[in-house]
Amino acid sequence: MTKNRLTTALTPELYCSNLKISLSFYIEILGFNIQYQREEDGFAMLERQGARIMLDEIYKKSSSRKKRIWLSDTLEAPFGRGINLEIKTDKINELYDRIKQSNATVFLPIEEKWYRADDVELGIQQFIVLDPDGYMLRFFTRY
Repeated sequence: MTKNRLTTALTPELYCSNLKISLSFYIEILGFNIQYQREEDGFAMLERQGARIMLDEIYKKSSSRKKRIWLSDTLEAPFGRGINLEIKTDKINELYDRIKQSNATVFLPIEEKWYRADDVELGIQQFIVLDPDGYMLRFFTRY
């Protein structure tokens, strides 16, 4: 594996309460792949169409190694309060249909939205789904 495949300029690390449940959601429903994993630490690096997310099980009790936890305050459910992660995708309608069929929590139904960037209007199609720990994942595609 080359270094470039393992790093990006920004890769969020999301604490999760149950890695098995989160992996099922991210892989089976959202279509992410495991890039690498440390099962003994409750950690996985995921990738989907160039977007990367790290999942870290916050309460991994079966690990024999001392777990480092970086929290600035108490972590309470839902973990994702105040943040949404924008993830570019293709075939947005197929992904949205799969999410609806899975009974995942749709926070924002699919919509067309136009945003101004200086003097240019940018059109996108987007929706937000909540992951099992309440992180907002905003999938979008540009027109």
